[in-house]
Amino acid sequence: MTATQDAPASVTEIGRDRRRKEDQRLITGRTRWTDNIQLPGMLHMAMVRSPFAHAKITAIDTSAAKAATNVVAVYTGKDLDESAGVLINAWAITTDQVAPDHPPIPADRVSFAGEIVAVVVARTPAEARDAAELVDVDYEELPAALDLKEAAEDKVLAHPDLGTNKSALWVFDSGEAGTGGNVEDAISKARTDGILIEREYRQQRLIPAFMEPRSVVVDPTGEQLTMWSATQIPHILRFALAATTGVPESKIRVIAPDVGGGFGGKLQVTPEEWTAWWVARQVHKPVKYTETRSESLMAAHHGRDQWQKLTLAAEKDGSVTGLKVELLADLGSHVAIVGGGVPVLGAFMFNSIYKFPAYHFACQTVLTNKTWTDAYRGAGRPEATYAIERLMDELAVELGVDPLEVREKNWIKHEEFPFTTVAGLEYDSGNYEEATAKAKANFGYDELRAEQKRRRDENDPVQLGIGVSTFTEMCGLAPSRVLGQLNYGAGGWEHASVRMLPTGTVEVVTGASAHGQGHETAFSQIVADRLGVRFEDVEILHGDTQVSHKGLDTYGSRSLVVGGEALVKAADKVIEKAKPIAAHMLEANVDDIEFKEGRLGVRGTDQGVALAEVAMAAFAAHDLPDGVEPTLDSDATYDPVNFNFPHGTHLCAVEVDTETGQVKMRKYTCVDDIGNVINPLIVAGQVHGGLMQGIAQALFEEAVHDESGTLVSASFVDYLVPTAADTISFDVDHNTTPSLTNTLGTKGVGEAGTIASTPAVVNAVVDAVRAFGVSDIQMPCTPERVWRAIHAGDAGGADPTTGGAAPHFDESTGHEGQTDRTDGAGQ
Repeated sequence: MTATQDAPASVTEIGRDRRRKEDQRLITGRTRWTDNIQLPGMLHMAMVRSPFAHAKITAIDTSAAKAATNVVAVYTGKDLDESAGVLINAWAITTDQVAPDHPPIPADRVSFAGEIVAVVVARTPAEARDAAELVDVDYEELPAALDLKEAAEDKVLAHPDLGTNKSALWVFDSGEAGTGGNVEDAISKARTDGILIEREYRQQRLIPAFMEPRSVVVDPTGEQLTMWSATQIPHILRFALAATTGVPESKIRVIAPDVGGGFGGKLQVTPEEWTAWWVARQVHKPVKYTETRSESLMAAHHGRDQWQKLTLAAEKDGSVTGLKVELLADLGSHVAIVGGGVPVLGAFMFNSIYKFPAYHFACQTVLTNKTWTDAYRGAGRPEATYAIERLMDELAVELGVDPLEVREKNWIKHEEFPFTTVAGLEYDSGNYEEATAKAKANFGYDELRAEQKRRRDENDPVQLGIGVSTFTEMCGLAPSRVLGQLNYGAGGWEHASVRMLPTGTVEVVTGASAHGQGHETAFSQIVADRLGVRFEDVEILHGDTQVSHKGLDTYGSRSLVVGGEALVKAADKVIEKAKPIAAHMLEANVDDIEFKEGRLGVRGTDQGVALAEVAMAAFAAHDLPDGVEPTLDSDATYDPVNFNFPHGTHLCAVEVDTETGQVKMRKYTCVDDIGNVINPLIVAGQVHGGLMQGIAQALFEEAVHDESGTLVSASFVDYLVPTAADTISFDVDHNTTPSLTNTLGTKGVGEAGTIASTPAVVNAVVDAVRAFGVSDIQMPCTPERVWRAIHAGDAGGADPTTGGAAPHFDESTGHEGQTDRTDGAGQ
């Protein structure tokens, strides 16, 4: 470690399997979810939502609802004034980005099924919901832009007043950027004297499906207006409210209490929050809104939803020479807070761990009449990793070699770090060879390949498939200068405060905002080691803008690598502040004071005082050196110098019943390099959860709309979130190459499993049935889709986006759809 202050010599907490501090209250029902909050005189809201994807609002009759029992008020979009504010887009990816206005409640036109058209305020939730049924809305249905490719051609306009569905075109070219050669030259050469792989992949639309539905409470009755929200971003939410509603930021307090999951789905400023904010100020009483599960699936933002067209050029020996990526990204009805930027994050990761000499990326974002999209676990990186890992398998098939062989031929060698990629990023550390060797050994790779060959030779109806995914990701969203160059509307720093209490315990205030990650535990371990205090004596405070006045919240695997570093810097300042006081207490020169294991001592002697004693001396302030302030409390704001680059090798074995299309997972092994590990138990939980979400995209989940734009997978009956019964035990291991860009040597882990697992699983499924001519199966790989691909005849010449399925799959209707969970992945 290198830092202002070296870490304590005897590390007792970092690297230890600590059970999470927060779990005791979570599992014993002593949590404080937003929906649990009760305030005197509180009213409740219910939303009236559009059943149409695109329609004019010709009339709204609220008289019956207003006359209903205990209804206090009913508001429509026409009632809202400027104080209601608007929903913000914080990342205009181009200066000419086209974006519709986004009021909390539209006045004259709805642009997706589920958009709010009126709000009912009543004494109880049930009375509000009953009265909402009495609001009579007349609509004039309009043609809806639902098919992404057709929307990109402006066949039907999602917002007629804009004149186009094309929001922004973002382009990166290595030749123009000076980071590589011209990709068209590489493609031209490969076409005549090399290998050219051209594929089109579909990233289906997904729903974050967090455990706790979104909920918001607003109390306007004090000097400050207070909002409780189930959000990942209390600080950003506070800023956005102030920026758009005219209320001074100093008069706004936002609290994210216990938050039950987010996965990016609560990285948002929402119409429901803005509506509650405005309504509370109208009725002058606290108001609450909690969505139903169907409302959550229908109206909370969705993720993914891309068409990906890729061209990979290579020499005849398999050395890659160029990569061209052309994306269509569905924004949905509006440009969300960072929605337009999500595919741009992927732009830097399509090249992944491979040494492409030339690269071109172009993304066209497109408005449609579906629920708006934004960040979902991984945010652009899973989409990129899926595409390149599928392509590398296709290159291996073309060469007739093992998929790991072609990857090893092209990846960055460990001795080449730090390495500047064709996308312009500098990877600081990694060892892909070591991670892969460990994964192969743990997986039993050679033995499983031998079994696969036997099954194929015997024409076994249940075929074995082996999938590979060697990935990296950029995480720890920062540094601020780079984000500024990308036109991102905020910075990437994080803030922390460390308070030494006179009794010797420690209060830590962080700008990161937890929603299930285990911050209270991991951050306590870091501070305990840094200050030499007991783990139990560290208290972590977060999620309240009045307690934590400064921060940029939690997303993008940034809490540890950015927020954790801010803690380290603040703790180091505590020690530096303690040294002159300790020197005075010990009658020594301050230059002779050293800190070790919670004590400040005179170098070369056994004289010393505990940090807690110094904290008490500072508090009493009876005998301090002249000019020394009576406190050890310290703040720090940390802005990284680079992104963070975890990596890993994931291997998956599946069994595919060629007679039914059923996919069963046989084995899953991963070796992730996330740098130094703070708490292995928390890391295992993060990896397991991430793996399941990535596997879910591969095999289970898809948001499906009908031909009119209605979400037909609007409950967990139809949107298949896998359960523990649908999976197997995972073999999780780690390789460690510490990050060189932060003191702790850590890398992000929250999104790693999700990013890597989807291509590993799909590669395995395709590998199992490739002998039938199948080169791709559109996700999710349901039994029906797998069966159709196998039985489509010469599937090798079929449309690669459908994997050779005989009937055309209409993405706007989803009629090929999903199957019951009983046909799922595992036993």
